[in-house]
Amino acid sequence: LSDIAAMGGEPVAAFLSLALPRDLPQSWVGRFARGLISLAEKFGVTLAGGDTAESPNGVLVDIVVVGSAPQGKAVLRSGARPGDRVFVSGELGGSAAAVLRMRSKPNRKLNPREYPRHFYPEARIELGRILREKNLVSAMIDTSDGLSTDLAHLCEESGVGAELDAALIPRASVGKPARTVDLDLALHGGEDYELLFAAAPGKRIPSQIAGIMLTQIGHITRARKIFLRTRPKLAYELEPRGWEHFRS
Repeated sequence: LSDIAAMGGEPVAAFLSLALPRDLPQSWVGRFARGLISLAEKFGVTLAGGDTAESPNGVLVDIVVVGSAPQGKAVLRSGARPGDRVFVSGELGGSAAAVLRMRSKPNRKLNPREYPRHFYPEARIELGRILREKNLVSAMIDTSDGLSTDLAHLCEESGVGAELDAALIPRASVGKPARTVDLDLALHGGEDYELLFAAAPGKRIPSQIAGIMLTQIGHITRARKIFLRTRPKLAYELEPRGWEHFRS
């Protein structure tokens, strides 16, 4: 769903392949199905098919989601140009903070309401659609792999670089009492499913769309590198340290 949101598309249908161990309780299957159907109905997605099978070890789930956008209007990662401003929706690092907490204290259960972006992630479908319809963005991607890695993907596809301001990056507050997450989690954590996009200088980007906060965090440059500015005269090259498949 989030990938479709990042192209300004509308989700249409989902296909589910599910392999389950023989001894898995039926109650687990029921909860899984109710969660899936509830999310699908919320976004108008039809569960159009798939497959079920027995798994020799563990639960295996594969979901393919199909979406649509007007012909030639889908937002790509390849349209950013030098001088464009870089924006992100929502706040970052909330999901990674929950994972870090669970790993550090595996025997302590977290309150899902204190870590909503991890336990209740939501694709920004409406936001992505509005950004496309109003022609506000030149390139867009979601932050499922982390800001540093996903910005690197967008810059690579567009043949550009970027400079970010560390002080502007919106960081999530989690836990009770609420604490702001570390900058590293906001930069590299991922799984927040926010939208990261570039907008041309002449485009007016409001502070909110569809109730979602939008924050300018930097700008696109000609140099094919990404820099993070931490002080007025101090910046360093930002290496992508989010999630990358097949990386050891």
